Amino acid sequence: MMRNWSNQRVLILGAARQGLSMARFLATHHAHVILNDQRPAEALEKERQLLSPWPIRWVTGGHPLELLDEVDWVCISGGVPLTLPLVVEAKKRGLPLTNDSQIFMEEVPCPVIGITGSAGKTTTTTLVGRMAQAALQPPRRAWVGGNIGTPLIDRVTEIQPHDLVVLELSSFQLELMTRSPQVAAVLNITPNHLDRHQTMEAYTAAKANILHFQSKEDVAILNREDAGAWGLHTHIKGRLITFGIRPPSAGMAGTFIREDTFYATDGYRERPLFPVTVNQLRGEHNLLNALAACAIGLAAEFPDGALRAGIEGFRGVAHRLELVREWKGVRWYNDSIATAPERTLAALRSFHEPVVLMLGGRDKALPWDDLARMIHERVDHVIVFGEAAEKIRRAIGPLKEGTRPYSLQVCSGVEDAVRAAAQVASPGSVVLFSPGGTSFDEFKDFEERGERFRQWVKALS
Repeated sequence: MMRNWSNQRVLILGAARQGLSMARFLATHHAHVILNDQRPAEALEKERQLLSPWPIRWVTGGHPLELLDEVDWVCISGGVPLTLPLVVEAKKRGLPLTNDSQIFMEEVPCPVIGITGSAGKTTTTTLVGRMAQAALQPPRRAWVGGNIGTPLIDRVTEIQPHDLVVLELSSFQLELMTRSPQVAAVLNITPNHLDRHQTMEAYTAAKANILHFQSKEDVAILNREDAGAWGLHTHIKGRLITFGIRPPSAGMAGTFIREDTFYATDGYRERPLFPVTVNQLRGEHNLLNALAACAIGLAAEFPDGALRAGIEGFRGVAHRLELVREWKGVRWYNDSIATAPERTLAALRSFHEPVVLMLGGRDKALPWDDLARMIHERVDHVIVFGEAAEKIRRAIGPLKEGTRPYSLQVCSGVEDAVRAAAQVASPGSVVLFSPGGTSFDEFKDFEERGERFRQWVKALS
């Protein structure tokens, strides 16, 4: 049911991408909007210009509690923690909290496919979007967005009841949501964002919201080989479709791989979909992303040809194991999206060549031990940089007698790390920029970090 925002007094926290979209939507729907950001007014000139056509009141330079005295709602951008004193006070007062994804789910007139997970969300969402575009015939249209690209709340008035939305959802968005998509996929749940959620239990509970509000008519998609995702199977109210490399147990619907072929089963009858070679993405984690996309496609009743069309020819999303350059016999890969050690582990498993690994950024209070073990087994040279450099160096530990030799070098930032990697990489090896930490010690976001890495690698001569 659509909410009537007319004359509602709404405080929006955060003037980044999501905050600006919420402000536009709510002001267009005749709400009285206050946009609050901790940055000073002079740092927000561009944002103020973008919103100049609407009567929005700006409060900058902090988050004064008095703002709560004059509002009915608090809308929270993804980067704003729920531990912010203003948010804590809003909860105490019983003010309703919402965000752009919740408002979108209340407004959207067509079915929604929602995709979450600790890793692989953007790749899987993009694959499902490509499948949907291949499956739907005009005038039906597929809309792809959420945690990627432009927030779809900017386009919600254009979406028709016969369309289909494919929505990437992060734990930050899900923790406030009380609507679930008709098709909801959980790709995996591994330690991530513990700087935000504090505990794995809280992080998992946020992810579980994607299933929590489904009905018995809806479909859940779970990774049956991931303990975190599979742990949510008790939340399922409707139909279950699973995915994994190995075949599911009898009676369980899902996708899997056998004899270098993607297969689908309804639990009783199996059918081949297409050869594994159709998938051009590197690494087992990307095989799982493709299997997840196919399982979602089955739930959405896409024809088999559309499943293949979505995966065929897809070479990946920027900043995700992206080949930047081959220089002097060395391949340089940009995996700036890796903001947790688990992501770096998945990236490392994608390579059999000798590896120079670039690690660093800002730590998210996540364990580095598993990655440290893999480094001792697989990596020839480690370059650490940024705020987390010393923590990572300690986690890797000294070279022990009888173990595989490797070198470790500490750099101040990414640019220095690129130069250091160029000095130690030898022909036939790979330089893998898969930091394992966030970008905020040096850059605005992982995309800016990846762009700068690209520039510095291309400038090597």
